[in-house]
Amino acid sequence: MQCLPGLVLALSSLLGALALLQLSLYLRVPSRYGKHEERLCRPRGRLPARCAWFLQELPSFLVPALLLALRSPPRLEPLGCRLLCCLFCWHYFYRTFIYPFFTRGRPFPLQLLFFGMLFCIYNGFLQGYYLIYCAEYPNDWCTDIRFTSGLLLFLLGMGINIHSDLLLRQLRKPGEVTYKIPQGGLFTYVSGANYFGEIVEWFGFAIATWSLPAFAFAFFTLCCIGPRAYHHHRYYLKTFTDYPKSRKALIPFIF
Repeated sequence: MQCLPGLVLALSSLLGALALLQLSLYLRVPSRYGKHEERLCRPRGRLPARCAWFLQELPSFLVPALLLALRSPPRLEPLGCRLLCCLFCWHYFYRTFIYPFFTRGRPFPLQLLFFGMLFCIYNGFLQGYYLIYCAEYPNDWCTDIRFTSGLLLFLLGMGINIHSDLLLRQLRKPGEVTYKIPQGGLFTYVSGANYFGEIVEWFGFAIATWSLPAFAFAFFTLCCIGPRAYHHHRYYLKTFTDYPKSRKALIPFIF
């Protein structure tokens, strides 16, 4: 396998188009799972949340690992390129092998699981293919302001995301499925603290890689989970009369 710049451009452009499609579909109507499932028709087939999250996220970890295994000899020089590939796999190692076994979410619709797996295969291939076969970085990329600032944003976003997930898990006792008002951490300021963290994380990754595939993925993340944070915010305001009125939907103090 060799680098095909035209393929990278085509796949990145398609990812950007899918982002706009996601935004148009779910800006007014939330996707049908979780707390928004009750107000819409319920899908028939479902899997337990832990199993569903594991299966959905697994391709994003396995596909880049497979691409790396197929590369002979491995092309992960310089150090900056190795670190960037590790950041992507690190996130999805957590999402695949740690997060699913602590989540207490409701059963997940099979239809959404199928499309989620397709996306993870697609994006895992795009990001892994670019970093392993195409990316060219100078030897001092680790000291470049784009890499260092992007890395800091990535770590900050991932920290916010993991901490917010922990706060959400603590809202429920084992076996509970009722929704409660999130408290603490960045939830003091926004309803979608976990989503805000993930968006910051992937825009940090995009800055660190300074690549079209990563920026397309960050844009897709914003268009996909940004509207969901907005719908969560509306849900909380309608459901809980004591919900903090000063709390924003996604961006602290702004939106």
